[in-house]
Amino acid sequence: MNRKIAVAAAALLAACAHVAPTAAPTASAAQNPNPNPTATPTPTPTPTQNPPFTPPLSPAGTGERETNSTRPPAAEITFALVGDVMLGSTFPEGSVLPPDDGRGLLAGAAPLLSAADVAAGNLEGPMLEGGTSTKCAHARPGHCYAFRMPTACAATLRAAGFRAMSVANNHAGDFGAGGRASTRAALDAAGVAHSGEPGDVARLEVRGRKVALVAFATSEATNDLRDLATARRVVEGLSREADLVVVSFHGGAEGAAHQHVPEGPEAFYGEPRGDLRAFAHAAVDAGAALVFGHGPHVARGMEIYRGRLIAYSLGNFATWGSFNLQGPNALAPLLTVRLGPGGAFLGGRVHAFRQEKPGGPRPDPAGEVIRRLRDLSREDFGAAAVRVGDDGTLTAPPPPASAQRPAGSSMAARGSP
Repeated sequence: MNRKIAVAAAALLAACAHVAPTAAPTASAAQNPNPNPTATPTPTPTPTQNPPFTPPLSPAGTGERETNSTRPPAAEITFALVGDVMLGSTFPEGSVLPPDDGRGLLAGAAPLLSAADVAAGNLEGPMLEGGTSTKCAHARPGHCYAFRMPTACAATLRAAGFRAMSVANNHAGDFGAGGRASTRAALDAAGVAHSGEPGDVARLEVRGRKVALVAFATSEATNDLRDLATARRVVEGLSREADLVVVSFHGGAEGAAHQHVPEGPEAFYGEPRGDLRAFAHAAVDAGAALVFGHGPHVARGMEIYRGRLIAYSLGNFATWGSFNLQGPNALAPLLTVRLGPGGAFLGGRVHAFRQEKPGGPRPDPAGEVIRRLRDLSREDFGAAAVRVGDDGTLTAPPPPASAQRPAGSSMAARGSP
């Protein structure tokens, strides 16, 4: 009898061990051709810190926090990454907002965003009520844009599945330090981590591991991607305290004429926009597991560098109103990425969306952005380009022949090709 009880208990424990865990919820100068690079920078305010590695909110918005005991560590972590998000503006006066605080704009993508362990994008503008913007005071109409999203949009982002947002871009300061502070407060209240100003890091705990997302740009009051030495120190410091470091950046020239990633520094209307290859490689060298960009308003190619994925621009994703959505500016990729325990790229997929006026991503059955990303990656990065399948599946390129050949082998000794 005792033996039967022991066997039954062992079977019960084995069955419990296989119960599936609960899934966690997982514009720029093109719009502003007069960036006014000669303006005197304002002092950088001390940002409100994200709470250290706050466990995520549970699905269904119960408000309960997920803990390590409810979600065991796993072999891989999934990310859903997008480009620029701007859910309507109340500035200038009389601007038209999308209905329901923009919830409808994200409905088509919400299942993919929520299914990932971490969904992140770039918040293209501040969230606040009221305030004053002097950004366009001396600009000609139609040559300068300032945005102001309602603070309720923060809850819209969280409900769609976003867990972290970059607030490092040239529209984050459209309403000055007050707008930046209001944006941080709104995101904090909604449970969305953020990164933008120096010292502001989005910290998450995912499947028992610490993930840090840090954002860079070329605008004042942000981590400056043009300062490579400081960028390396920031990423190195985070890599010592977090299991995975994700780097977001807002840089590069803008528009359909700038879909390729050039060698060397870029500029747009006289404003330095960074050497993006040098920056992204420096971030990986310093310990970043994943690097993704935005800012050009068009998609750019992807490469694998030292086993890590770099996506140079994910373009516009969910924008409303005055954005240019013609040609390649309409393409809105959503990238899902799987990373191994040490940050190695395990694969992913491009999900094809596109926008039509007045905006918001809609699935694109033609998959145009998949073909565009495949071509751009091949043309810009050659053997290092990410392989993009017809269905959007992403795989790493094969290692160079020299890396495949065992060191000291007879073929290598003879110098065989």
